[in-house]
Amino acid sequence: MWGKIGGAGLGFAIGGPLGALLGAVAGHFVIDSPSGLFGNDKEAVFTAGLIALSAKMAKADGVVTRDETLAFRDIVKVPDSELPRVERLFDLAKQTTDGYEAYASQIAELFREDRALLEDVLDGLFHIAKADGAVHEAERHYLASVATLFGFTEEEFGRIEARHVRVADDPWLVLGADRTWDNDRLKRHWRTLVAQAHPDRQLALGLPAEAVEIATRRLAAINAAWDRVAAERGIR
Repeated sequence: MWGKIGGAGLGFAIGGPLGALLGAVAGHFVIDSPSGLFGNDKEAVFTAGLIALSAKMAKADGVVTRDETLAFRDIVKVPDSELPRVERLFDLAKQTTDGYEAYASQIAELFREDRALLEDVLDGLFHIAKADGAVHEAERHYLASVATLFGFTEEEFGRIEARHVRVADDPWLVLGADRTWDNDRLKRHWRTLVAQAHPDRQLALGLPAEAVEIATRRLAAINAAWDRVAAERGIR
């Protein structure tokens, strides 16, 4: 995986703003194509995209705390030998003239058929943002904007946010479920969420450990919310 991040030809294979970023890390330059076409190396794009969007979020917030750095390392498992390369990728993403919109749009295009992976990226960003004990207003605005670029509605963003921030301690919001639904519909909905979030799915897609870690956390939040809803409804 980390060999790909610095691979001399990967930027050309992916193209777009992420390809240009990876190319700069590898020491070459990539001319972005107005067509927006790029390759489909999901493993590299997922990790590079998460790093790039994390860097842009840090810039939006104005400061990178030690807690946020540790949270980033918790999500992105970086071998010690690759730390200088990842730090360079982070710094370049923070400084580049490409806005976060360019990176978010490219990720959205690649993962447009798999919205669960887009949720994984948002979950990873939330995990980093809340590491210092709060999601600050600038960070929330940034995350909401990224979610919009990913194609999520305000309601869907609220459901994702509820897994991380106690805006309203509401398990129904975490599940994106309606209290008017009967028990059978609730169970079907919960099982669908579990199937979408299960880490085995990320493994089957060949995604990196970062995606599996994020999916594991998301599944735990979904099941915790379900336990509360099931208890409220008396569902066994």
